[in-house]
Amino acid sequence: MSQHGQSFMRGTLVLSAAAFINRILGFISGMYIARVLGAEGIGILMMAHPLVPLVITITELGLPVAISKLVAEAHARGEREKVRRILHVSLAVTGFLSVTLTTVVLLGSEWIASILLSDQRAYYAMLAITPIAPIVAVSAVLKGYFRGMQQMKTIAASDVLEHTVQIAIVLALVHLLMPYGVAYAAAGAMAASVVSELISLSFLALSYKLYGESKLPGETWARHLKHGRRTLGELLQIGLPTTGHGVVHSLYNTFQPLLITTSLALAGIGTAAATKQFGLLAGYAFPLLFMPSFITQSLSTALIPAIGEAAANKNSLLIHERMNQAINLGLLIGAPATVILYEWSTPITTLIYNAPEAGVLLAILAPMFFLHYFDAPLHAIMLGLGRATTMLWNYVIATVFRGISIFVLGSQFGISGVAFGIGIGIVMQTLLNFVSISSSIGFYWSIRPYIKVGICSMLMAIGGHWSYTYFVGQGMPQVWCVITSIACSLLIYLAALIVTGTLTWRNARYRFSIPW
Repeated sequence: MSQHGQSFMRGTLVLSAAAFINRILGFISGMYIARVLGAEGIGILMMAHPLVPLVITITELGLPVAISKLVAEAHARGEREKVRRILHVSLAVTGFLSVTLTTVVLLGSEWIASILLSDQRAYYAMLAITPIAPIVAVSAVLKGYFRGMQQMKTIAASDVLEHTVQIAIVLALVHLLMPYGVAYAAAGAMAASVVSELISLSFLALSYKLYGESKLPGETWARHLKHGRRTLGELLQIGLPTTGHGVVHSLYNTFQPLLITTSLALAGIGTAAATKQFGLLAGYAFPLLFMPSFITQSLSTALIPAIGEAAANKNSLLIHERMNQAINLGLLIGAPATVILYEWSTPITTLIYNAPEAGVLLAILAPMFFLHYFDAPLHAIMLGLGRATTMLWNYVIATVFRGISIFVLGSQFGISGVAFGIGIGIVMQTLLNFVSISSSIGFYWSIRPYIKVGICSMLMAIGGHWSYTYFVGQGMPQVWCVITSIACSLLIYLAALIVTGTLTWRNARYRFSIPW
């Protein structure tokens, strides 16, 4: 394996390991919050949160991706002054925008809440989370620097530290504030995110001070900003095409709670009940659905520069090799995840959240969510190929269709219709990106591997269902019935992959091989 390939895989593994730890910590925190706040409290949290990603997206201007690319290039050329200038200009832009927009949001919080929040109890939670925007914006700049320097361990350590601190503060604040009401407890959970982000930023700043570029003689902020117009232009040239996608995504997430609760109201469901059902969907089902995607998300972070480099060198073979690696990984991860989330939907939601009614929504979404595990790699491939504009329009079309589907199906069939509408949007977005890539560079694939994985998944489902039924019949505790039967099904899936030749052990020092 080449040094570049080792670096690519090493970065992916480090980020994947950190993401796995963070998901576990997030689940521990989520389980506690879900049991204390209940579905209604989770609904309040989900309603208050979407506004902040919109502010963060606008303040970042897509700069983290641009910073990593420009820093890598400047470092390779030994241009230390430019590396420092990139950081100074980026910090000045994001700092000014984030503080300005956060101030506007705080001053207009009551007006914003009257428009966006269908349940006004979410107002305090919205206020508590708003100050996080400037902190996240500055952290994103520093992470962009470390990503450009290929120091993935620093990013991974900051993420793990953030989630560790967050879970400790969440447990404390929710416990202390719950006697005052669910609205205050939800606000405490949001405030914990702000504190943990601040701790993570402090770690990144300290890491940069210890291991980053040292200050050059005669260097000042004024000098960097005075000569930073060209650098700003380079940053925006790369960052702005991805900002549109982020803005549309954040706008949709901001209005999605209102859209869902409005459609449920048309179905004859009251405000409190609609908030609870929204909490079941967004707070219980979605975290389980997104859990397996941490590997493909980590791969995608390293995939963008890999595809971009291959495209710049006009190496079509390497482009397709990287693309196949990403798609194959999405298939191998997505197939068993879909089987588990569908077949054990109600037992899982009962054990984790004590909410068996969320299992129905999980079972509806799981089959359609299978395509989501391909979305992050396809997204990264399009960015690497320079197809950001096409990606944006694909997302806009899919989002509009998703919103219409949620409104129509939700107003007719309630929360189940909402789940179907969301799933339809996910399917459309993935298919649009797939078609765009195919029309751009072609997409060469064989149907045999997909048939093999399909057969392996069927054997996994059958074996898992049989083992779960058997363990329940033996009178085992429910938690052990679920854990043991899922473990048996995964062993069957792995054995089936090896027997069918879908997965082989080639060069044990580096990786499993997928001989497709």
